[in-house]
Amino acid sequence: MTVEKDEKAVPEEQHYEDYSDLYPGRKGPVKRGFFGQIFLLDRQEIMEKTKCELNVYNRLQHSPLVKLMLAALKSSGCEVDLGRHISCEVCEKEVTGGYDPKLNQIIICQNTCRTKNRVQSTLSHELIHMFDFCRNKLDLNNIDHLACTEIRAANLCHCSFMGAVTRGLAGPFHIKQAHQDCVADKAIRSIMAVKNVSKEEATEAVMRVFLKCYNDLEPVGRRLRRNSRDMEKAYIEGPLYGYSD
Repeated sequence: MTVEKDEKAVPEEQHYEDYSDLYPGRKGPVKRGFFGQIFLLDRQEIMEKTKCELNVYNRLQHSPLVKLMLAALKSSGCEVDLGRHISCEVCEKEVTGGYDPKLNQIIICQNTCRTKNRVQSTLSHELIHMFDFCRNKLDLNNIDHLACTEIRAANLCHCSFMGAVTRGLAGPFHIKQAHQDCVADKAIRSIMAVKNVSKEEATEAVMRVFLKCYNDLEPVGRRLRRNSRDMEKAYIEGPLYGYSD
């Protein structure tokens, strides 16, 4: 794990690793102890879930990047149904979302992904994984496939020069490579978060596929600059490439 019309089924012979420890909601209702019952944590979770779902709906309606991803998926024969393919759930503290290929479903972590901007960032990231699963026969058990989709998600949805600066990956004498270093660093950390591999193994996988996957900008067509109109431009240009909502 890292979601109806014409949904593409997962081949029966594929078996995906179980990351449900990160997403306890995948196992059913989260069990509460005595103090949890006293302090009405279930009610708090209901409120969190409602707020999360409202934020998801808002981003689906108003985020140019999210709308572009939905149009690209629809044009690829993998139309997203909000109730079927996106689920707000309780997660472990270290994650904000995930993609479950077995159910073809995106998870938004209601307890850690609390703002519209955080929901947009997480939702866009996971929609890249869903797009790769739809278009490129993504197999998350293959570490090179996982590395590629994590590179693409970081490249298209997250890394900027200022983001690289805050993580110590860029400076006045290290500008040209800053974006690539940021993408590689985020991809490596993402692989380690969902697979039981060492940093060396994750790094080797990222390096094996980096150039090819870093240069694959589908369906956004550009690397998004912070405080720019790149998202709006990408959405407006979408129909030129067959991505219409």
